[in-house]
Amino acid sequence: MLGHEILAEKAAALGRAGQRVEQTLARLREDGGDEERRPRLLKDAAEAVHAYFIQRELCGLRKHDAVIREYNIPRAVLVRLGAK
Repeated sequence: MLGHEILAEKAAALGRAGQRVEQTLARLREDGGDEERRPRLLKDAAEAVHAYFIQRELCGLRKHDAVIREYNIPRAVLVRLGAK
């Protein structure tokens, strides 16, 4: 029973992380042309994608190529993964 609850929480956390990726990428696409805001938007998107990748790996999903294509994650975000 506990195993099912843990799996359910992992799935829910993955869903929340995916929603955050969608939101930050949408903000980047909408407002990314603003040169003053762009660095912060890129940082926010990179942090969201990094957290999502970590959550995927915790669920046993190690390959991210399909997700990168599905979310259309820009190279400008990918090069910032893990950077602070």
